[in-house]
Amino acid sequence: MKKVLTVKEVSKKYQALNGEVVALENITFSVKEGEFVSLIGPSGCGKSTVLSIIAGLETRNSGTIEINGEVGYMLQKDSLLEWRTIYDNIMFGLEVQKIKTKENEEYAVNLLKKYNLYEFKDKYPNQLSGGMRQRAALIRTLAIKPKILLLDEAFSALDYQTRIMVTKDIYEILKNENITVLMVTHDISEAISMSDRVIILSNRPARVKDILKIDFEIENRTPINCRESPKFSKYFDTIWKGLDVHEENNK
Repeated sequence: MKKVLTVKEVSKKYQALNGEVVALENITFSVKEGEFVSLIGPSGCGKSTVLSIIAGLETRNSGTIEINGEVGYMLQKDSLLEWRTIYDNIMFGLEVQKIKTKENEEYAVNLLKKYNLYEFKDKYPNQLSGGMRQRAALIRTLAIKPKILLLDEAFSALDYQTRIMVTKDIYEILKNENITVLMVTHDISEAISMSDRVIILSNRPARVKDILKIDFEIENRTPINCRESPKFSKYFDTIWKGLDVHEENNK
């Protein structure tokens, strides 16, 4: 599989009142086509900063980033526009990027139909459940046909039960559409159950401490059946021990 994203020796420094702060130091990793990779590390270590730099929202002080294709970005909040219908929300990205062609519009409509949101296309966001809103936000992002999707704590605003079901839905959609994913999460269980690899970052300044390959050897894998595997607790222990002791246990 070819590489969709390559991050090489990326460093980031901030100017603070008490002097220069090094946030990231020589971050290096790559993501291959169709992979689901998670970034995990202590709170405040710079996980989201890595995504912001990849997305072009923040600058880096050194290092290189190579991206093969369009980038999609989903944040913690779904950011649906409350005054627009679900259909109009789905079309928003196409409008902003001035690529609302008939072909792209049809593609977006097919996504709505495929993932059971078409009957709600004329509803407004506040008329949908949290899980449905997240699905709508994902379809809006997929409508621009990204080669890689960046997820920044995209499920953390949901309650636990909803979160489990939404991660299952989102995982299946992303695998069906063969979307490459880089996800930031503080939730070890979430990272293990969804990822092909987990990148463990150190405390600030963030460095790559380890990259763990996740393989449950499960046919028709889902985030739910992964949690039931005997391998799950072993992966959890490995990642937990790889994190600094100040990291909270968000099992």
